[in-house]
Amino acid sequence: MLIKPDALTISVAGVRPEQLRDTYNEARSEGRTHNALDIMASCGTPTVAATAGKIIKLFQSARGGSTIYQLCADNRTVFYYAHLARYADGPTEGRLAQQGEVIGYVGDTGNLVPGGCHLHFAIWTVTDPKRYWNGKSINSYPLLRP
Repeated sequence: MLIKPDALTISVAGVRPEQLRDTYNEARSEGRTHNALDIMASCGTPTVAATAGKIIKLFQSARGGSTIYQLCADNRTVFYYAHLARYADGPTEGRLAQQGEVIGYVGDTGNLVPGGCHLHFAIWTVTDPKRYWNGKSINSYPLLRP
């Protein structure tokens, strides 16, 4: 999938492009680079699918907390939503989520300070969709704020 500007929905309901701040290249613990966009919002704000695609994994991780991995129809582009307070009722692994559909709610799970609510949103491309967690990172900021 060649992602075109304006093709994606901002993954937090009610957030406008001018409210976004590019956090992609920011430093993180253990010498890591962020490689994602933090979309600030109140806990409980609906998180929506950035595009249509299959939910391939609902996962609990130490860093990301409650997370969702979504695979585009091209079988190469993965969307990652992390720090969710909870999942919405609809998404289950293997189910197609429509663009703009509520898939979860912003939270502070994982390695966040309690009350540091935001959505950690990342995009990457993979050569093997069975290894959906391992790909080449793409900065989503210019795609959401063209």
